[in-house]
Amino acid sequence: MPVAAFLEHLRVERQSSTHTLDAYRRDLAALADFAQGRDLLELHADDIRAFIAREHRRGLTPKSLQRRLSACRSLYRWLLKQGRITALPTAGVRAPKAPRKLPQVLDVDEASRLVEVATDAPLGLRDRALLELLYSSGLRLSELCALRWRDLDFEQGLVSVLGKGSKQRIVPVGSHARTALHEWRAESAGTPESFVFPGRGGQQISARAIQLRMKQLALRQGVRKRIHPHLLRHSFASHVLESSGDLRGVQELLGHADIATTQIYTHLDFQHLAKVYDSAHPRARRKRTDKDA
Repeated sequence: MPVAAFLEHLRVERQSSTHTLDAYRRDLAALADFAQGRDLLELHADDIRAFIAREHRRGLTPKSLQRRLSACRSLYRWLLKQGRITALPTAGVRAPKAPRKLPQVLDVDEASRLVEVATDAPLGLRDRALLELLYSSGLRLSELCALRWRDLDFEQGLVSVLGKGSKQRIVPVGSHARTALHEWRAESAGTPESFVFPGRGGQQISARAIQLRMKQLALRQGVRKRIHPHLLRHSFASHVLESSGDLRGVQELLGHADIATTQIYTHLDFQHLAKVYDSAHPRARRKRTDKDA
C-alpha cells in the first residue's frame, strides 16, 4: 500500500513526530475512503478536485481542506520521486483560502503578571521557572517537556533545544529565567540527565499537565485571557519583533523553517501601531457628522 510505505518514510527518514504522522494518517485515510477501493496510483486531478469538493460538502473548514490537500501533495510528490507515478494528480488543484487568523498575545504587563508567580507556594519555584523560560526563550511546548538540565548553559545564558524535524537551535535565556531555573534546580536536585520539569517518577512531564497548570496559574494571577503555552511563545515573538524590528532574528529564535510563518507577527505589530495611530493622530478618523449620528 502506498500510504503505509509513505508513512513509514515519514517516520524513519523524516523522523516526523507522532502528531504529524497521525494527521497524515487521518487525511490519507479520507482519500482512500473517497477512492472506494480504487488504486491511489491511478487517481487524476479531477479525482483530487472531487475529493476536496466532497470534504467541503461534509463541512470541513478551509484550513482543514488545505491540510487534506497538503497531505495528498506530499504523498504524490514522494510517489513521483519513487518512480511509481509519472505525473502529479495534485497539480493545479486548489483548496479554498482560509482567512488569516492572528494569534492572540499578552501585552508586556500581562506577561509579567503571569510569570511572576509566588515562589513560596507549593511547586512555586517550578512554576516560576517554567513560565519564565517559556516567555524568555519562546520554546514550543514539546521542546519544554523534553528539556534536560544538560541542555542549559547557565554561564552563557543559552538553551539548546531539538525542534521540529529534529532541527537543533540555540536560543538565549533571560536573566529572570536563569535566576528562577537556578532556584528550581537547587530545590529539585536535578542532575544533568534529568528532565528540567519532570512528571511522575521523574519521567518527561506531559503536555497536558503543563496546559492545565498554566490555566490554574493564570486564574491565580488574575490574567483573564485564555492562557496556553503557545500564547507565551506568541507573546515572546511579538515583543521581540516590536522592540527590534528584526524579522530574520525572530525567525531563527522561533526555529521557523519558512519566514512566511514568522511574518504573522509583523501583522500583529501593525495592528498595535494602527491602534496607536487611531487613538493619537488628530486626523486618523473621519469626524462624525449629524448624518452619522
